[in-house]
Amino acid sequence: MNDMPALFSHIYEKTTGNKVESVMLAYSGRKLEWHLKEYMSLRYNLLYGNYDYCVIQQAAHPFPPEENTLNDGKKIIDLCKKVHTIPVLYMTWAEKIHPENQQKMIDTYTKLAKETGGLLTPIGVIWRNIQHKYPEIELYYKDGEHPSPYGDLLIASSMVKTLTGQVPAFPDYILDNKVIFTGDTITAEENIDIVRVPYDETIAKKIYSCI
Repeated sequence: MNDMPALFSHIYEKTTGNKVESVMLAYSGRKLEWHLKEYMSLRYNLLYGNYDYCVIQQAAHPFPPEENTLNDGKKIIDLCKKVHTIPVLYMTWAEKIHPENQQKMIDTYTKLAKETGGLLTPIGVIWRNIQHKYPEIELYYKDGEHPSPYGDLLIASSMVKTLTGQVPAFPDYILDNKVIFTGDTITAEENIDIVRVPYDETIAKKIYSCI
């Protein structure tokens, strides 16, 4: 939501001075199990995409059982390693109305990273820390599940830090495309164009202090 990979690319390039090409193969609410069933698409992208990294995210709401995530995650990670692509685990966050679900996500992703040696971006941990330390920052979109533009800033900057080991640069803008997700249906409130919008530097500094 909110074209986060494009924001990641922008922050990465500002941080490193290097161009980056980000590609997304994601479908709403799909589990890792689904991607494995669509094996030819997954295989083709990894085999011929010449990717340096593959970011792996399990479905989040609801979050599948730990056993499923570990088994399916390991299969995708093994495929990444066969083509010399570095797997990166993208730890997700709990629904706004169910914060008690966060620990399960943290434990599962941490275990998967430990057992496979994959990189881990602990977004769920950072998300929870910001909620506790800076409750005035709204990380959720209005549906209480997807990230707001500031949630995307948290995600993109955290991913840059994981991949570069550097303190991320502040972006020139954040992205807000004002899209509502309802199941598999996408409707636009105003338009579906990418909108570059200014941001509150104080909020950005608070987010960066936690990553």
